[in-house]
Amino acid sequence: MTRLTGNTWVRFAARRAGRLVLSLWALVTAAFLMIHLIPGDPVRAALGPTAAASLVAARRADLGLDDPLPVQYVHYLRDVLSGDLGTSMTFNLPTSQVIGDRLPATLQLALTAFAVAVVIAVPTGVLMGVLTRGGRARRIELGFTGTSVALGTIPDFLLGVLLVYVFGVSLGWLPVAGHTGPASYVLPVLSLAIGPAAVLARLLRVQMVTVIEADYMRTARAKRLPAAVLYLRHALPNALTATITVGGLLLSAMIAGTVLVENVFAWQGLGDTIVHSILAKDYPLVQGIVLVYGVGVLLVNVMVDVAVALLDPHSTTIREY
Repeated sequence: MTRLTGNTWVRFAARRAGRLVLSLWALVTAAFLMIHLIPGDPVRAALGPTAAASLVAARRADLGLDDPLPVQYVHYLRDVLSGDLGTSMTFNLPTSQVIGDRLPATLQLALTAFAVAVVIAVPTGVLMGVLTRGGRARRIELGFTGTSVALGTIPDFLLGVLLVYVFGVSLGWLPVAGHTGPASYVLPVLSLAIGPAAVLARLLRVQMVTVIEADYMRTARAKRLPAAVLYLRHALPNALTATITVGGLLLSAMIAGTVLVENVFAWQGLGDTIVHSILAKDYPLVQGIVLVYGVGVLLVNVMVDVAVALLDPHSTTIREY
């Protein structure tokens, strides 16, 4: 037991698991309080002002809103842990079923966009780092930096509207609504991927320039190693640590960004659903989707911590444990 508790990786796993549990508890608590912080009666707001008082009372009883707040909280925790997220007022179906039907479309969009961003960013960042090392090619560096900053600051939904106008309305090359085939992925994926790809490429260029100037890289160059081995095997892994951390944050932002992008492209995923459920005051469905988004972000953060620790065991990520 002493050997286990003294192992850095065991302490890392235990502390990270404990932090995840606390974060999940805070997320569930926030989702529970959401319905109680809304002014007025959420059931009356959902059913409308013309609904009979008896119907409102019955619906409040079904949701357990007449119980004392601590009792409601205990029941909510119990239901969430058992997988019961309540019943959607809009669809009259279990919230978990509605989420299960819409979640795959959101995951396909977000993960595809992240993969495209990585495929664009890694070779671009490496190439720019090699070309601009040691203060070389100043014009290329300034052009790349200015372009990447500009692309990284454009909101994804605004970029989506621009892409719809250019490639959907003006040129008519690509569909602008729904997901009926591979072509329908192009515009929403690019809307989500272009900004993060620019940010990752710029960060990776900076990291590559720093790593290339390190002493061990000078030694590797002195051995006349091939360029592919020099930059891809020796430089790239050491430049990826900070990039992975930021990449995880960007993936979390992409997951959240699907809310607006899905509405721009009428993409029937969780993002489109949560907007309509908010407008319809379908609070059980809103709570359930908020939980799914929150859990997704927390799991991404855990995977980033593990990836950074595996890639660089001497990083602060693992040393702090």
